[in-house]
Amino acid sequence: MKNLSHVKKDGKATMVDVGAKAPQRRVAVATGRIELARATLERIRQNLMKKGDVLGVARLAGIQAAKSTPHLIPLCHPLLLDHIDVDLQPTSDGVTATARCACVGRTGVEMEALTAVSLALLTVYDMCKAVDKKMRITDIRLVKKVKQDV
Repeated sequence: MKNLSHVKKDGKATMVDVGAKAPQRRVAVATGRIELARATLERIRQNLMKKGDVLGVARLAGIQAAKSTPHLIPLCHPLLLDHIDVDLQPTSDGVTATARCACVGRTGVEMEALTAVSLALLTVYDMCKAVDKKMRITDIRLVKKVKQDV
């Protein structure tokens, strides 16, 4: 098995030293979805949920989550993010979340994009849990990773 970058020879977890790597433009896009009842979707579309604007609050939660990633995931490097975009779109059976994160840095922004999607969908769940007991968060995944020399 290949040596693991986050594990020392003694088996202890460690943060990877990326100091010698050249900074590059890093972009990552992640998506995920939450399945909702039709009645819940209609309440979201009409802004009738008691907790307020579900998609607006979830978008802001996703942005905040991306910025908080190194505080949530122990071995993630803190990054100076240049851009975070979180989009939530109602579909016929739920809401799809897409997050795009970008920076110039020595390591990628995949975890920031995945964290943004996860927290955006968890926020939808939280804001709808009083009216929909069968929600399901699913299909969270990285769909794009780019690194370019600057």
